Amino acid sequence: MIGIILLALMLFPVYWMVNASLQPTGNTLRGGWFPTHPDFSGYVTALRDQGRSLVTSLVIALGSVVLSLGLAAPAAYALAQFPIRGTKFVLLGILITQMVPSIVVANALYSAYNDLGLLNSYLGLILADSTAGVPFAIIIMRSFMQSIPREIIEAARVDGAGRLRVFRAVVLPMSVNALITAGLFTFLFAWSDLLFALTLTTTETVRPVTVGIYQYIGAQTDQWNAVMATVVLASVPAAVLLVVAQRHVAAGATSGSLK
Repeated sequence: MIGIILLALMLFPVYWMVNASLQPTGNTLRGGWFPTHPDFSGYVTALRDQGRSLVTSLVIALGSVVLSLGLAAPAAYALAQFPIRGTKFVLLGILITQMVPSIVVANALYSAYNDLGLLNSYLGLILADSTAGVPFAIIIMRSFMQSIPREIIEAARVDGAGRLRVFRAVVLPMSVNALITAGLFTFLFAWSDLLFALTLTTTETVRPVTVGIYQYIGAQTDQWNAVMATVVLASVPAAVLLVVAQRHVAAGATSGSLK
């Protein structure tokens, strides 16, 4: 019973978000508790005003996933399976990067991006969001790859497979759960990012949906149904991915701890 009450309390903001998105245009504080006469005009307005921002966020998030996994997977494999000198210091450095406040990273990147011409670009935001995704992905995948029996890798080597082929044909297929877990959380990092987007974009050329919502609240406070409809639409990709990948995420998150 207590669990149901707690679950209801946690889900109430989600319910209110959906309810507000279906209310007529105006102040939602005067809206009903239930959308007895659902009004979808908020979604029409949201798609018209924020559709491009949703696509921009999707491109940046998927780009961050590809870049982060492309860099982190071989790094995690090397740290997990090869006797590299200084591995502990490398891992300590990776952990320290996770403790650096994002505002510090954003300010440092702004000067570099200004010199390199990466401000207001997809590539700039993908690189910035990957600064959080790569270390996290390395930590997750290294823990999993350590659990791969060394005999399997040695057997592939005896059969004539080179290190690259072993990594591509043996290690990666066995690390699907860790790859999906790392990719999912990297997607969520990039999808929900507001700080990098606000700092590294000065025009509307590249505007993720988080910035769109931020500006929307200030510009459209009399259209809360459109604001809430945008939030609902922005929540859908993350919710769908979490539901679809739930089984893989649970396996990927616990595999390292079971080693």
